[in-house]
Amino acid sequence: MRLPWPFSLFRKTGKVPETHRAGAWGERIAAGFLEKKGYRILGRNVRFGSRCELDLVVRSPASESLVFVEVKTRRTEEYGRPVSAVDRGKRHALGRAARRYLQRLKAKPARIRFDVVEVVGSPDAEPPVVRHIENAFSPGPGYRLPW
Repeated sequence: MRLPWPFSLFRKTGKVPETHRAGAWGERIAAGFLEKKGYRILGRNVRFGSRCELDLVVRSPASESLVFVEVKTRRTEEYGRPVSAVDRGKRHALGRAARRYLQRLKAKPARIRFDVVEVVGSPDAEPPVVRHIENAFSPGPGYRLPW
């Protein structure tokens, strides 16, 4: 049986870590949440090599901005908010992946932004808490768009 990405990475053992299942569940919840808000999903788990991944790429309904969304899923907030895991290194990696995505576009967007969607809960519990943090961060100084 062929497993879908990211579970195909674990085909040798056949065991998928619980964190990967929770992350995939959180990304589905976040995508549905954004669609209900009027966002259009352009891509999910967009990968450029082994270290560059964009969880969601969406088009915002109001400003027509291209939005790169990082989804952070946690069972609880016992150790802090999920957004706190988007540290400097993660922001840099997301900026690098966004740049690669933008380089491949024929029509360049007028505006881009980086959002975070927090999903707190688990599939087997009550409905999760979902928070959308718009314009959560910039990729950092020295970041230049590829055009």
